[in-house]
Amino acid sequence: MLPARLPGARRWSTDAVPPERRLDYWVGAICEAFLEMDCSSREARHFDGRLVSVASGALSFNQVEASTQDVYRTRAAIARGAQQPFYLIAHRRSPWHVVQGGQRLGLRPGDAVLVDSARTYELHYPAAVEVVSIQLPRAWVGQWLREIDHPAARVAWRDQGWGQALSAWCLQFAHEPGLASLVPEHLLADQLGAMLSAALEPAVAPTRAGLDLLARAEALMRDRLDTAGLQASDVALALGVSLRTLHRAFAAGDTTFANTLRGLRLRRAADLLSQPRLAGVSVTEIGRRCGYADASHFVREFQRRHALTPARWRRDRLAR
Repeated sequence: MLPARLPGARRWSTDAVPPERRLDYWVGAICEAFLEMDCSSREARHFDGRLVSVASGALSFNQVEASTQDVYRTRAAIARGAQQPFYLIAHRRSPWHVVQGGQRLGLRPGDAVLVDSARTYELHYPAAVEVVSIQLPRAWVGQWLREIDHPAARVAWRDQGWGQALSAWCLQFAHEPGLASLVPEHLLADQLGAMLSAALEPAVAPTRAGLDLLARAEALMRDRLDTAGLQASDVALALGVSLRTLHRAFAAGDTTFANTLRGLRLRRAADLLSQPRLAGVSVTEIGRRCGYADASHFVREFQRRHALTPARWRRDRLAR
């Protein structure tokens, strides 16, 4: 189900027009939300569709629920468009397929596929559409992938390597696009970029240099945990390495910068909340000392990790 209220979201729904105009309305909606495309459906007379779009910095998270359809990105549309982003797409429930670069890829629910809008493509949904389509600017993708001018769509399989993590992450947003507005933009972008790189590029075996870099990065992050908005680019700059090199070191260690930072912050928060001498310090201040500028974000993250609110965690620990 689509959320009833979602601050800052853009919405389109075929409920706004008569049945005979719904498919035309839908074509206009996807062109406005994404970019110019053609769309047909064998259920044109009874077409039904809803779309929610939530922006997070340069990225856009789009939840689509609609009738069966076939979508085409043509050469004419490409020639008319100024923007040529990538789309990372995952279906929640049904098999579907993508055609690009002469390759036809059969996809299962949960498989995530990266499609280049600078090249013609076809998206075929034999059953109802329940997808997340994340719009990724071309320049942003170039920061994470060594090769962006790939002739065909690329798949992160739901049951292979880092594709498992990327699949689960995408499906969360397919179900709840509003999550994109609850996470700091830079953390969301860093986490997605790191998983995308790890899932779509050749695996990197741990090396002594990589493990050393990972250890130095974690030590630096511990020293700066109270810095709200700490970004991977800050750590890479301080260590004198490229952002891609830093993220590949985390991937080789079977983790990401965002997950590591979150783990370090929550472990420190749990430790501070357990100290009797800090019993008079507010939960909000504890979160701030661990890098959480937003108190509600801190509470959500802590409860997700420990299944207890910070206040309850503190009461239980100090009562022992």
